[in-house]
Amino acid sequence: MTVKAISIIAPMLNEAVHVECFVTDIAAQDFEGDVDVIVADGGSTDGSRDRLEAAARRHGVRLTVLRNPQRWVSHALNACIREARGDLIVRLDCHSRYPSDYLRRCASAAEETGALVVGGVIVAEGRTPFERAVACAMDTPFGGIGFYRIFTGDRGLLGRIAGVFGVRRAGDGDRPTRVESDTLTFGAFSPDAFRRVGLFDESLRRNQDDEFNLRVRRSGGRVVLDPAIRVHYRPRGTFAGLFRQYFEYGLWKVPVMLKHGQAPSPRSIAPSVFVSSLLVLAPAVPRSRVARLALTVDLGSYAACAAAFGTATILGRRESWRLLPRIVAVFPTFHVAYGLGMLHGCVRAAIAGRPRDRAARG
Repeated sequence: MTVKAISIIAPMLNEAVHVECFVTDIAAQDFEGDVDVIVADGGSTDGSRDRLEAAARRHGVRLTVLRNPQRWVSHALNACIREARGDLIVRLDCHSRYPSDYLRRCASAAEETGALVVGGVIVAEGRTPFERAVACAMDTPFGGIGFYRIFTGDRGLLGRIAGVFGVRRAGDGDRPTRVESDTLTFGAFSPDAFRRVGLFDESLRRNQDDEFNLRVRRSGGRVVLDPAIRVHYRPRGTFAGLFRQYFEYGLWKVPVMLKHGQAPSPRSIAPSVFVSSLLVLAPAVPRSRVARLALTVDLGSYAACAAAFGTATILGRRESWRLLPRIVAVFPTFHVAYGLGMLHGCVRAAIAGRPRDRAARG
């Protein structure tokens, strides 16, 4: 596979604050081939489209803007894919930042591995104290969106803790190694991937990338993570926004598992197990000494892990110790939100299945 042209695809909804940086990053790419940008707008009301088009004209970026009346990301991506003509289709988001070598590294990884999907690691970077705390929490095996097999950063306490969990870190002095991965955030896709397994599932509001990558792997294709490819990501800025984000991750994990008959992995089921233990033990505490002891051990162990990983990530990222209370508070926000979302998804699926079950029995 030779990549001479890249089509960038991106969903957009009310991203007026970010589109200037988005276009600037694209214009600064050092990829020597042809680049075009296709954005599907979900009906922005903050002037995003006008600002995007003006920025593209200033920077000489070839841009196509499509309408996405359904407003979901999966619909946006599919609309863009249908218009894409590049040898490689690279999915970006408007609110993230991309180094100048991003497209070139994606093209090299696709050419050299022959994988249907390639991508990189998320480098979380916050501006406010809360965003920085979320970024610190994401950069540990105890937190994060994808719980990646590879974490980037310094070698040291965080790296040693990661090693205990079987997570390899690409730190100082290490040459980043491409590895097979179960999924990726964002991603660069060979057009053959869509010809082989179809487009993104438009019934999914979240986790459509996980589901698509699962279909790719089940078809015999490869999903390759290259830690030299980096996306600079700005986390949510409030507890409410973070909770809602992770609740939806857990909620939409269930339809993916049911669609493919796939048992959840230990890393994805752990938050729901933790939340379930709290829901079972807490009501029994006034009546049962065993429940009180079990809940104490449960919460004590969790608090110890949160403090240990919080300390490790502060040391690894050389952050302020003032962030530690926020980091410790972010971990349960991740896990409780995700766990509740998954449990809600299971209940919703069970209720939705009852009429079909009764019909089958009748």
